[in-house]
Amino acid sequence: MVYAGGATAAAVQQSSSYRVKFKRNEFLELVQIAQPEIIYHVRRMHFFAYDGFVMYTFECESNEFTQKVVQAIEFSNMAWSE
Repeated sequence: MVYAGGATAAAVQQSSSYRVKFKRNEFLELVQIAQPEIIYHVRRMHFFAYDGFVMYTFECESNEFTQKVVQAIEFSNMAWSE
């Protein structure tokens, strides 16, 4: 299966279709625990795959992470279509 938003494909392949939303402080704490190499950013959302889920927040800024932040175009769990 192919997923939309090429940069998001890595996160989706490592996780189920379930997403877990966090407030800012809890998301930053989880980033410390999970130590992802990359955090993806689409519009207001930052996310990464961990423990079989996509973890995300709308409350962070890219400069709050020491990890590389990759800008993506779209986040979707729908099958790819143009």
